[in-house]
Amino acid sequence: MPDAIRRIDYYYVTVPDKPGEVARVLAAIRGAGVNLLGVSAFPHGARKSQVDLILEDSGAFAQAAKSARLKLSKKKSGFLIQGEDRPGAVADLAGKLAQAKINITSVQAFCAGAGRYGGMLWVKAKDMRRASKALGLG
Repeated sequence: MPDAIRRIDYYYVTVPDKPGEVARVLAAIRGAGVNLLGVSAFPHGARKSQVDLILEDSGAFAQAAKSARLKLSKKKSGFLIQGEDRPGAVADLAGKLAQAKINITSVQAFCAGAGRYGGMLWVKAKDMRRASKALGLG
């Protein structure tokens, strides 16, 4: 079975780097009934954290974020990658982008169990169209 790759939208919020802040953001999204495809959080500047929120439905999310008073970044895009777990699965995708001379900004991939893997991959906005083509999305 070939890898499944699709474009995803995401936003990020910047929060204080202290206990409970990521939980507060995620609880607000859950409370609005919005499902996320993924979340990633990491330190971002002095005593701040960036929380990337990868969306299943960006319209519903925007309303939930507004209700929760979350200050969102501009909408950004990336790729959701999924497939059968095997040695080099992500290396194959990275190789396609390298051949197209596209730099990967960030990638996170994990074994999902049951012989599957999943992850997220980002490139610069100016490279999204070329990356889509290099990854076989047309």
